[in-house]
Amino acid sequence: MDITQLILDDHHEQRRRFAILEQVDRADTSVLADLWARLAAFLEVHAAAEEEIFYPELIRAGQRAGRLGTSEAETLDAIHDHNDIRDAIAAVAGHDPGTDSCYAAVAAVNLANSDHMAEEEREGLTDVRREASLQVRHDLAVLFAAYEARHFAGITPVDRDPAAYVRQAERSADSGSLDIGSLKGL
Repeated sequence: MDITQLILDDHHEQRRRFAILEQVDRADTSVLADLWARLAAFLEVHAAAEEEIFYPELIRAGQRAGRLGTSEAETLDAIHDHNDIRDAIAAVAGHDPGTDSCYAAVAAVNLANSDHMAEEEREGLTDVRREASLQVRHDLAVLFAAYEARHFAGITPVDRDPAAYVRQAERSADSGSLDIGSLKGL
């Protein structure tokens, strides 16, 4: 098991769920509402799991490779993207399922999320695959899967300050602590 593969699998599932929404009859508003609620929860849990487990490793990978500036920039951008996705998800709540305005709001979420996934797949996932050992990627995958399992029904969305997030991740990395569950001091 590899955290980068779990994240890619989640990305595939996100794309699949957006496609399902597009194929449901607009008149079936209760189904649309249920499908959207599940997708919105899935997006938030995925983002929170990345913030808890993946991005601290991206910072460490940048430190190991002597490219901390690059990993900082990628992480800042990713946390900003997560906040934008959260805001777009919140905007959907102001629209009735099946309406043109709801479809437009969901499309805005899909666009923000798709842009984020593409960047992450090109940059952060590649950096971690190159710099983190198979054992570390496995251990992180176990934590990632457990996090998502614990929060399968969703969590409360919380925007993060990207700069404060990166500073905290760097302090944890500088102290030698992974600061994530059972991997502390790995």
